[in-house]
Amino acid sequence: MDEFEAHRGRLRAVAYRMLGSATEAEDAVQEAWIRFHRTDLTEVGNLAGRLTTVVSRICLDLLRARDARPEDPVGELPEGAWDADPEQEAVLVDSVGRALLVVLGTLSPAERIAFVLHDLFAVPFDQIAPVLDRTVVATKKLASRARRRIQGSPTAPAAERARHRAVVEAFLAASRTGDLDGLLAVLAPDVVRRADASALPPGRATVAHGADIVARETAGFGRRSAFAATALVDGAVGAVVAPFGKLLIALSVTVSGDRITGYEVITGPDRLHALSIALLDDFPVVTNETPH
Repeated sequence: MDEFEAHRGRLRAVAYRMLGSATEAEDAVQEAWIRFHRTDLTEVGNLAGRLTTVVSRICLDLLRARDARPEDPVGELPEGAWDADPEQEAVLVDSVGRALLVVLGTLSPAERIAFVLHDLFAVPFDQIAPVLDRTVVATKKLASRARRRIQGSPTAPAAERARHRAVVEAFLAASRTGDLDGLLAVLAPDVVRRADASALPPGRATVAHGADIVARETAGFGRRSAFAATALVDGAVGAVVAPFGKLLIALSVTVSGDRITGYEVITGPDRLHALSIALLDDFPVVTNETPH
């Protein structure tokens, strides 16, 4: 068996977390395969480590190239995004976490490489530093800065966040299936829904009042709900809608007790860029998993 093939799954997992794109991750791994067959690595003692370094450098170059060119606007719908099979898409995205992919996309290339390698794959800092052409101390600072951004700054105690999360997740679950009774159970009678005009069909009001109206409208959210996940939005429990990890919609949610008293649908690119999105889940643990 080709020695490279024994490491392909892990390399793909590393590249996907760095790039957030299955296609680009596969391309990065294939480029590493080409370099592997052009180079005599028979004397390499730690082949897994060397291949991880090669893939990481390829990914770093790709991330830097992204920064150097205009990127697809945040909030712009990728072609066919809503037509994707949510179950198939979830197999890939959920191997990482939809919210984590969104947050990783806000990091600088160096921060992303340092965080992914150290926090997700337990690569020592002295092996990461040469990839980034930084000192070990500087590499540790990059990972620490990335970690703080991913953890965010919650505005409520953990117990309250857990209660709010349960309410928001119930809201998302009901919206996925068009469950009006489920939506009415979590919406306050006088709930207010606000939305950017770009999030709504032409002619629909940007503000809606009352549980009945908001529930019926939300039940029609349709396939978009399949791509939603809870997250910290500006420090409070909310949600992101992100097909293939690309942020298209953010929901800023206000919860009182066990009911949603208001939520805002944010789709404007400038507004999405200005939001602070962070993880609500437990902090990522070191993994060697291979995505499907």
